[in-house]
Order: sequence, then structure tokens, then C-alpha cells
Amino acid sequence: MKSAYELAMERLNKKSPVVKLSEAQKKKLAELDAKYQARVAEREIGLRNEMGKAAVANDWEGVEKLEKQLVEERKKIQAELEEKKEQVRQRGK
Repeated sequence: MKSAYELAMERLNKKSPVVKLSEAQKKKLAELDAKYQARVAEREIGLRNEMGKAAVANDWEGVEKLEKQLVEERKKIQAELEEKKEQVRQRGK
């Protein structure tokens, strides 16, 4: 008798089967992860520096604005990364 987990996994695999990736695809995905992780870190460093300057100047609205900008830029970069990764995955089909 199968557990509820096993049954759920079977249904999930029927809806969206697991895609096998080639070594080249795995390497490309890892490269993309590293590249985009660096982009996020670069933006974080830059914006955190600006936040520090704004905080020293007691510009708390500026700090808040920069925090929101950082969140938005992270989301944008993450969305771009996912799009690129999906392109790599689709090439393998």
C-alpha cells in the first residue's frame, strides 16, 4: 500500500515529468547561478553603501527608498535568471 506522499509524487510526475539535464546544461545553469549571484552582490554592495551615506545624513526616507530599490532589483535579477535558466532547459528537449 502506497503512502499519501508516494501517491502525490506519482500525480506530480504525471503532470510535469522530471526533465533530465545534460552535463553541458548543468554546467551552463551553474554558470548562470554564479553570474547572477555576483550581480545581486554587486548591487547590494552599491546600494548598501548609498544607504549608509543616507543614514549618516539622517535621510531615513532615502534609506527606505534605497531598501525598496534593492528588493525590486533583486526580484528583477531573479526573474531574469529564471528566464535564462528556462531557455537552457528548453534547449535540451
